[in-house]
Amino acid sequence: MRTETVDSVRCYFNTYDTFARHMGIELLKVESGYAKAVMPLEVPQKNGVGLAHGGAIFGLADVAFGGACNSSGKVALGVVSSINYMSAGKVGPLTAEARELHRSQKLGHYEVLVFDGNGTLMAVCHATAYFRGDSLPGLQDA
Repeated sequence: MRTETVDSVRCYFNTYDTFARHMGIELLKVESGYAKAVMPLEVPQKNGVGLAHGGAIFGLADVAFGGACNSSGKVALGVVSSINYMSAGKVGPLTAEARELHRSQKLGHYEVLVFDGNGTLMAVCHATAYFRGDSLPGLQDA
C-alpha cells in the first residue's frame, strides 16, 4: 500500500464527508485495511440525558469503517452493519478503530471498536463493504 494513497484517502474523507465534519469527526489515520477516527463528546453528540448519543457513536464507527474499507483508494460501500453498545459514553473524545477481518474481490468484513476518553470499550460494530472497483474521485491512479 502506497503511503500517498492512504494519506490521500484520509484527506479525501476529511474534506468531502460532510456528515463527519458536521459531527466533528476526524479521520486521524488510514493504513491498509485500518482506520482510526475521533469525535468530541460535546452537546451536539449527546442524547437527552447527557451521554453519548447512539447515533453519534454509530456515525463515528461508520466513518472509521469507511476509512478502512476505502483505504486502497477504490470505492467501497457499506452493505450491512450492526452495533452492540457495551457502556455509556460519559467522557470524550470518543475514538473508533476499524480493522479488516477478511476481504475477497467484492466483499470485506470489518470490526470497529469504539472507546471513550478513558479508554473504556463503548461499542463493537461489525460491518461488510462491497467493493465497486472504481477509484475515489481524484484518486484515479490508486
